[in-house]
Amino acid sequence: MSDTSGSALPRQVADAYVDALIELDPITGTYLGVAESSRRLPDFSPAGQQAVADLGRATLARLDVAETLPGADSDAERRCGRLLRERLTAELAVHDADEGLRLVSNIHSPVHHLRDAFPLTPAETDEDWSAIAERLRAVPAALAGYRESLALGLERELLGGPRPTATFIEQLTEWVGEERGWFEDFVSAGPDSLRTELDAAARSATAALAELRDWMREVYAPAVEGAPDTVGRERYARWSRYFNGTDLDLDEAYAYGWSEYHRLRAEMTTEAEKILPGAGPWEALAHLDEHGEHIEGVDEVRVWLQKLMDEAIDALDGTHFELAERVRRVESRIAPPGGAAAPYYTGPSEDFSRPGRTWLPTMGETRFPVYDLVSTWYHEGVPGHHLQIAQWTHVADQLSRYQASVGQVSANAEGWALYAERLMDELGFLPDAERRLGYLDAQMMRACRVIVDIGMHLELEIPADSPFHPGERWTPELAQEFFGNHSGRPADFVESELTRYLSMPAQAIGYKLGERAWLLGRENARRAHGDAFDAKAWHMAALSQGSLGLDDLVDELSKL
Repeated sequence: MSDTSGSALPRQVADAYVDALIELDPITGTYLGVAESSRRLPDFSPAGQQAVADLGRATLARLDVAETLPGADSDAERRCGRLLRERLTAELAVHDADEGLRLVSNIHSPVHHLRDAFPLTPAETDEDWSAIAERLRAVPAALAGYRESLALGLERELLGGPRPTATFIEQLTEWVGEERGWFEDFVSAGPDSLRTELDAAARSATAALAELRDWMREVYAPAVEGAPDTVGRERYARWSRYFNGTDLDLDEAYAYGWSEYHRLRAEMTTEAEKILPGAGPWEALAHLDEHGEHIEGVDEVRVWLQKLMDEAIDALDGTHFELAERVRRVESRIAPPGGAAAPYYTGPSEDFSRPGRTWLPTMGETRFPVYDLVSTWYHEGVPGHHLQIAQWTHVADQLSRYQASVGQVSANAEGWALYAERLMDELGFLPDAERRLGYLDAQMMRACRVIVDIGMHLELEIPADSPFHPGERWTPELAQEFFGNHSGRPADFVESELTRYLSMPAQAIGYKLGERAWLLGRENARRAHGDAFDAKAWHMAALSQGSLGLDDLVDELSKL
């Protein structure tokens, strides 16, 4: 589906945008499985950012025409056109505010995207590895472009946060290594016939990382010292539209986070009593860390997680979902060291030659409590991210490449994944107090995200009925203390999470607010159909309509 004439409909305009974006952003091409992308990297400089913005503006102009044409009012064209317009408008708002000139993060920066692309690049043949060597040789220019953007941000007094900056410098130091860097380790799996070329390219990439690290440490960090880590209401609202696909009432969302906090705390107290009578939820979780079911060994936990997903697919397919054979395939992987602490998912290539994959950061651990894994892998894998994103890819020819890939709205995807955790609880897949307390702890983490993310960036007041510092105003320090007090996760995870929230404002609130949208859409559809409501049919229809912002999600789900 491509834009080959002046009479292109919205889906053709959207797919032409994807083709053009891949030319500008080969990392997106790698995620989609475009082989030609394997040799190149994006231009992260101000000029490169402007080129992507120019493409967005030109696409919106073409969409203006497309939406007036006969056939543009069909459900398929209308839905795609609305998504394309909303996404490009949100992205341009972020660009026009020069946010790309101060994008420093422990998880969401151009350097993270660059590094994450390499494990997804095809590496089966000598030709694949030759492409990887060429991509490695492109690393210095890509990092120089990113540095140029940050330097322009300093010149314009657009500063990244000191805390994400410090964490990013630590990550760069780990990736550089002492004797061998991350890139050298990565190419060690390459063929002997290309050993000299690969090693030289990897050393060049590592040297560029070290150069960026030194500049960040010696120039950037001193320049941003004393700058706020929080963004304020105006910037937060802009990022909220970007990550959630809606203009939220932030004060209502903050109040909703607190209501969920109180509900979940009561449920957790009930489950904790079953595990350790007289103990509170987090004492019970600490008890499970020592005495609960656990997996010993890194490869052993990878195998265990694979089995968990395989069993979920077998149990759900045909009963609550109807899965194509290629959607049934998902791989469990261990995440490369040196990243953030949270598990994550990467989708399949467009032809499914690379399957969807879940990634577990071990953070140096070799012992893994089960209570902290089961619900998380229902979120990251099955029936969470994998079923949604793989199903989008499976039906992309009925939607558009855009709806199935680069048009993804974070709150839609994260909301579905959190809904998936709740669904597995509803279906009885968390049969004991240990696993159910782990699920509730994960839910509580998402409720706390809404509270602290909005609270600290907007410096809101802590309510009078809070058990924690009532009447005070949120700061990052209070947020980390609160989050740590209400999580069964270790201190390094909590610290990594708070740094993530500071450098990705409004992304973390999309889990709970997206779940709310999915639940409301299901309830509306159930009411409309009455006894004839078919959950399996609704799930498959919902997963086959592609990405939607929260503005449109409830409305579309309610009609199914």
